[in-house]
Amino acid sequence: QVQLVESGGGFMQAGGSLRLSCASAGRTFSHYTMGWFRQAPGKEREFVAAIGWSSVNTYYTDSVKGRFTISRDNAKSTVYLQMNSLKPEDTAVYYCAARNTWTIVVATDGYGSWGQGTQVTVSS
Repeated sequence: QVQLVESGGGFMQAGGSLRLSCASAGRTFSHYTMGWFRQAPGKEREFVAAIGWSSVNTYYTDSVKGRFTISRDNAKSTVYLQMNSLKPEDTAVYYCAARNTWTIVVATDGYGSWGQGTQVTVSS
């Protein structure tokens, strides 16, 4: 288990950009696969993107491909989600999550540690 704290959410007009950050307090951050998920009101939490420990492997849900970029800085124990060309349907609470294996999965139950979430609101 690692402690995760997200930041960087906010209000943005459609077409704009935001960068989310997720800082970990654990000393073994580089051992974890990191993911971003989101949950809109009345909907289930859904996978957005994930990145392997070395940053070589990344994976995105289709709806964000070409617009969002996940990255990590193991020296800073931080994972990022750069969100460009935002759309109103991107509005949700965004969560980062950590998985203590080297494989990327999209299921929420594949991740054992979660942050508290940060709200992203995109207006049309």
